[in-house]
Amino acid sequence: MSESAKLFERALHVTPGGVHSPVRSFAAVGGQPLFIESAHGARLIDADGATYTDYCMAFGPLIFGHADADVAATVHAAIDHGWSFGAAERWSLELAELITTRIPWAEQIRFVNSGTEAVMSAVRLARAATGRPLIIKFAGCYHGHSDAMLIEAGSGMAGVPASGGVSQATASETLILPLNDIAAVAKAFTEHGDRIAAAIIEPLPANYGLLPQTDAYLHELSRLCRQYSALLIFDEVISGFRCGFGGRAEQLGIEPDLVTWGKIIGGGFPVGAFAGSNALMQRVAPAGNVYQAGTLSANPVAMRAGLATLEKLANGEAYEKLKALSEQLHRGLQHIPHVSVTQHDSLFWLRLTPGGAGEMPEPPRAPGQIPTGHATSYPRWFRHMLNAGIYLPPSPHEVGFLSTAHSSDDIRALIAAVASMPPA
Repeated sequence: MSESAKLFERALHVTPGGVHSPVRSFAAVGGQPLFIESAHGARLIDADGATYTDYCMAFGPLIFGHADADVAATVHAAIDHGWSFGAAERWSLELAELITTRIPWAEQIRFVNSGTEAVMSAVRLARAATGRPLIIKFAGCYHGHSDAMLIEAGSGMAGVPASGGVSQATASETLILPLNDIAAVAKAFTEHGDRIAAAIIEPLPANYGLLPQTDAYLHELSRLCRQYSALLIFDEVISGFRCGFGGRAEQLGIEPDLVTWGKIIGGGFPVGAFAGSNALMQRVAPAGNVYQAGTLSANPVAMRAGLATLEKLANGEAYEKLKALSEQLHRGLQHIPHVSVTQHDSLFWLRLTPGGAGEMPEPPRAPGQIPTGHATSYPRWFRHMLNAGIYLPPSPHEVGFLSTAHSSDDIRALIAAVASMPPA
């Protein structure tokens, strides 16, 4: 029995499903999960000493790869000075100043501990600011595991309409609409406009596969929110600082009322944040009556790791390298007959497409457009790639991530491994 299997067997006795987040269980790909002992650059090493090139990158935050030397040096220095104060400190201030200076519509920011907390707080703030109860959410978008958002969510809840424990009363205040259907949005506003507090969306949905929305759709969503005095919340926990420094909002030229961030802004440490205008954010306690608090919020280690990461991103050089790697991957994959790929900046999503021919003319933009059989064919693909020393996300509905730690040789190896996968 492998060391990972032994560890998993022990974990099953003390942890639900043997893991601390569902996708780690390998339930969607079969078999037992790998237990990772160490990671550096683009490589993972498991408890049995096997090495893998990692294209999961902790599900996105490690844009410079594992244990980046600059971030690591900053973290070591931070720990030498204490790792939790429960008090105000300079590092969250400097990180907030960097973000608000570079993203001017995000005038104030509040740091929390996770994307879930950020979304939960942003939704509460939207309801307080508008005095309205309803939230529009889009089927297939994942916004963390607060009750109001666990309705037709993404990867971890793919195919599941709601979580146990979510009351009908809570569910009734979330309007579920299909992605990529502006007529459905217009209809919802026509019928419920005076009761809708906000619409929340991943401007680049990346938790139910990669489902890029058209620019026109997102601009019209923004317009309808303004027309009906509802707030627009962009969940950029994944796309923020990955699709350029200003995320998808900057690429689109849309200024959402509120944005939620996570992942990259902590450099791989637990973090979340929500940001918006002065007028909105001044409603948050202690300035206002919208309560939010956290003992470990703005943890000094996470703040310094995030600051080191964003300072390295600020000059744009990392994005140029990621663009080159992404283009290399696209060129190498687009003519493999049984493979489809959707890419956006350093995010990519691979699918086996029986009878297909390379990249689809139009990528799926809603869960219902995902090719039939993808979920059932992916486990075989995942195992093939694992045997080739490549670690993809252990779920057919999670996307892959490139980092600056990946090399051109890594991309060539990935392309070769995909090409050697027998057609479904």
